[in-house]
Amino acid sequence: MERKRYLKKTSLNEALELFFKHPALSNLTGSEDVPTSDALGRITAEPVFAKISSPHYHCSAMDGVAVRATDTFGASEITPIQLEGEKFSPLDTGDKIPDDYDAVIMIEDVTQISEDKIEIISAATPWQHIRMVGEDVVATEMLLPRAHRVRPYDIAVLLSCGVLSIPVRRKPSVAIIPTGSELVDLITDADYKHKSPPPGKIIESNSHLIAGLVAQWDGQPNRMGIAIDDRDEIKKAILKGATENDIVAINAGSSAGTEDYVPQTISELGELLAHGVDIMPGKPVSLGIISGKPIIGIPGYPVSAYIVCELFLKRLIYKLLGLPASQLSKIQATMGRRTPSRLGSEEFVRVKMGRVDERLVAVPLSRGASLLNSVVRADGIVRIPSTSEGVEQGEKVEVELLRPAEEIENNILVIGSHDIVLDMLADEIKISHPEITISSAHVGSLAGLTALRRGEAHIAGTHLLDENSGEYNISYIQRFFPKDEVALINLTYRQQGLIVQRGNPHGIQSLSDLVEKGLTYINRQRGSGTRILLDYQLKQLGIEPDKIIGYERELYTHLAVAAAVASGAADAGLGILSAAKALNLDFVPIAEERYDLAIPVNFLQMPQLQVILEIITQAHFRQRVEALGGYDMRDAGVTNFP
Repeated sequence: MERKRYLKKTSLNEALELFFKHPALSNLTGSEDVPTSDALGRITAEPVFAKISSPHYHCSAMDGVAVRATDTFGASEITPIQLEGEKFSPLDTGDKIPDDYDAVIMIEDVTQISEDKIEIISAATPWQHIRMVGEDVVATEMLLPRAHRVRPYDIAVLLSCGVLSIPVRRKPSVAIIPTGSELVDLITDADYKHKSPPPGKIIESNSHLIAGLVAQWDGQPNRMGIAIDDRDEIKKAILKGATENDIVAINAGSSAGTEDYVPQTISELGELLAHGVDIMPGKPVSLGIISGKPIIGIPGYPVSAYIVCELFLKRLIYKLLGLPASQLSKIQATMGRRTPSRLGSEEFVRVKMGRVDERLVAVPLSRGASLLNSVVRADGIVRIPSTSEGVEQGEKVEVELLRPAEEIENNILVIGSHDIVLDMLADEIKISHPEITISSAHVGSLAGLTALRRGEAHIAGTHLLDENSGEYNISYIQRFFPKDEVALINLTYRQQGLIVQRGNPHGIQSLSDLVEKGLTYINRQRGSGTRILLDYQLKQLGIEPDKIIGYERELYTHLAVAAAVASGAADAGLGILSAAKALNLDFVPIAEERYDLAIPVNFLQMPQLQVILEIITQAHFRQRVEALGGYDMRDAGVTNFP
């Protein structure tokens, strides 16, 4: 079947202009009246006016006595005046001022002589300590303008002024249509509630991502069932969505594949404004109008879906509510690593962040459009313009924040080798110090030490074996840093070995078996401690790396290696025991290695670092780690200055 082509790839600004200036998007959603007590967060459709004044009667602003000011003239400490009978009236704060009285004297300035007699030592001025009618709000005064988001204190003033209901914008309803014959819904499909789908079937989750974003942006999400890759089915779903909703968001099927019917369907049913926008990720977006309703074809890769929703769907919902699109907060940071980009496409790079010394550093995460976890882990997004070929290490960039700035200020940046113990440490810290976050990027031990040397991290996780001495980490610290500049603090010892399929069907007992039996291997990336250990072991056995089938195939974490073995993509891979246990795989021990935290000495007194060092020495944390299997915490917290 002939593969389709993009209608015309447009720039982001051009696509926004084409879409949002279309006449069909000039109308707002209608209004509806809601009880004032239920209006929190809603957007006012009309100005709201006070029905009654606040306060609606003259009332006392103090506990004291009501008096006539003329009866108090001449009172002083030298010439006190006594009032009795009807010349005063006791009252509390908020009480109505009795008729014929025009002032209040605070109870602290009154001496009680008897039940019906008091003495005062200062004169009162007319309307002293009295809240007059309308002091706060006068009836008919405008309380809230249109296009205002209702806040808790708005509700209080509305009710105090007798407003029991208000007109608000109806939430724009968004039909969310996931497409793809390969999709399965774990929530509605009983066949897959307790088992993994077979290969070729994909768990449908993007509609939940989109629905959550819609709800967060004041819309009303309406998830529709999965539409299979059939032109008529997709057409029927789009027409139903457009009839019953204000917006239609179709997920997947908007690219240029043989079964991507969305752009053509939009064109047949209405007007296709754009197909393909020069952004990364998110290029295969479709924008159109059907029966006066805006249609967005959202790419199927989850990161692409998120980016497209942020750029187009969020703005669309806000436009129908009569609001300017809210922008993510922005902050200046220093790029921690050179980040090349493709000229001609605006790229959205996910980053981790932390303040190292006086610099706020942004470290790029994995950039694949399918890696939704990169958004989960990210602190912000850096936009690389289409006119740029990338960002240099050390260059100033503007970061759109996905987390509050104050949280990022307390981030501890850990860059280097990955270990599950770091995740457990991050969790343990959140129990006792929720204000502190460990923000980690998994790049391998050598890359971690390089980042530490460049001032891009607080900690580098490292397990680098010196082939000459058989010692871990020390020689590398001596090579990378001046003496006594960096401390090595032990986190754990751990078992490294071959992760193999359950039951070890190939009978693997050593690295030699990989060559002798012609088995496939999955490797860690160059510069990782595991890769260095492998090369050391191969050298000891006299095995050339090119004899290992798959030596050149690289992954970045132990769990990724375990997943490759579990899926059958490889027969074995070197990794840690806890990763094998996590995926119910077997394990052939090769060596025990020392995993240390490399920390610049000048950071050791940081309060956040002190918390980390305290936790790793606690007995319950050690027990929790060792329960995973393959870990020995005997030296946790022991410090060495290479």
